[in-house]
Amino acid sequence: MATDRVSLKLVVDKSKRTVIFAEAGKEFVDFLLHLLVLPVGQAVQLLTKTGVVGSLSNLYGSVEKLPNVYIKSSEKDAILKPKAPACVSKLPFLLADTTPRTYYKCSSGSYSYGGPCPYVAEDPSAKCPKCKSSMNFVCTLVKSPADKPSGFVEGEVTYMMTDDLTVKPTSTASSIALLKKFNVEEIGLIEEMVVSLGMAEVSPCH
Repeated sequence: MATDRVSLKLVVDKSKRTVIFAEAGKEFVDFLLHLLVLPVGQAVQLLTKTGVVGSLSNLYGSVEKLPNVYIKSSEKDAILKPKAPACVSKLPFLLADTTPRTYYKCSSGSYSYGGPCPYVAEDPSAKCPKCKSSMNFVCTLVKSPADKPSGFVEGEVTYMMTDDLTVKPTSTASSIALLKKFNVEEIGLIEEMVVSLGMAEVSPCH
C-alpha cells in the first residue's frame, strides 16, 4: 500500500543522548539526493505547503502576489513552477505533488499532414504547431510501469548517514569507525530507535 512516510533507524548513545548515525533505505536517500537537483523555485513551492519559513519563501510569495501588469504571466510561471531537469524522472514520494496534471492535444487527428500531430500542451488555448487547430482535447498521461526502477540509488542496500549529511552504504567498518569517533566504549550504551518521517518532518522549518 502506498504511504507518504518513511522509516529511519537512529543509532543513539544513551549516555550522551546523541545520535551517532542513522540508517535508511532507498526512499530517504533518494529524497536527499533529489534536493541537489531540484530548481530552487520548485523546492520552495513544495516545501511552502508545509509552512516553511524564511527569506526564500518570502521571495517566492512576493513573486506569487505580484500583479501581471508588472510581470508577464509566462515569466511568473517560469519562476514559480520551474521545470525539473531531465534526470529527475520521478520525484520521491516525500516531495511528490499529487495534484493531477492535465494535458491537451489538437482535435485534428488527420494523417494528411504526414502523420498524427505529435504535440501536447498544458494550456488548452494553445494552437497546434502542425495543423494550427486548438489544442483543447484532454489527454491521458500513461505512467511508467510500477516496477520500473526510479530514483538514484539501488534499493537492496541500507545506507548510513551522519548529522553532517555524509551518506554511504552501511558497513561494519564504517559503524565501528563512527563509534570510535564518538568515543563510545560500551556497546550496552548503544540504543536503536526507529522514527517515522513525512513531509512535515523533513522540511527545513522543523
